[in-house]
Amino acid sequence: MDRPIRVLVSKPGLDGHDRGAKVIARALRDAGMEVIYTGLRQTPEQIVNAAIQEDVDCIAMSILSGAHNTLLPKVVELLKVENVDDILVIGGGVIPDEDIPFLKEKGIEEVFTPGTPTSVTIDYIKENIKRK
Repeated sequence: MDRPIRVLVSKPGLDGHDRGAKVIARALRDAGMEVIYTGLRQTPEQIVNAAIQEDVDCIAMSILSGAHNTLLPKVVELLKVENVDDILVIGGGVIPDEDIPFLKEKGIEEVFTPGTPTSVTIDYIKENIKRK
């Protein structure tokens, strides 16, 4: 890739806690990635529209509202409607371990829970970007 990896960091849903999203956004930026942070309370439609407009390589969603099983798969569905299949989609936040297999089945490619070192997320993105 001849340009920095572009990552959209987003907070889907109604929770108003974005400390984790800001921590990961800064870590990704410090790792040399271009980061677009959407801010709080984004709908899946807003996230997909921003990802397409910003031509990102990865959508990283942070959530702790408990709506992860609804909102995260909806983003993947909307990307399919838009015929976008080359954006890596990951999630993170307070997500129970028992929900992670469902999210992966729905197209969320990895889920990072509290306590995951930022280096793990950075390495995962670098190793799994679909656009080359």
